[in-house]
Amino acid sequence: MANTQSAIKQMRQSQKNRIRNRSKLSKMRTAIRQFRAKTEEGNMEEAKAMLPSIYSVIDKTAQKGVIEKNTAARYKARLTKRIK
Repeated sequence: MANTQSAIKQMRQSQKNRIRNRSKLSKMRTAIRQFRAKTEEGNMEEAKAMLPSIYSVIDKTAQKGVIEKNTAARYKARLTKRIK
């Protein structure tokens, strides 16, 4: 347990950030999962239409520091590769 006021505040902030980050990560993973489902079904037109919005979600997740920018680039590259 935290002993000092600053440690208590840091724990409070960490918990708030953890909840926020998990939410953003979950949103990103859900979007990717939906995209993969479309490609596996063979709905390439719908998948292509979804791609810009998924890129946006991935970029925002990286911008907020939830994932690294190289991880975001890797995700986007793999999704693009599925389309081709």
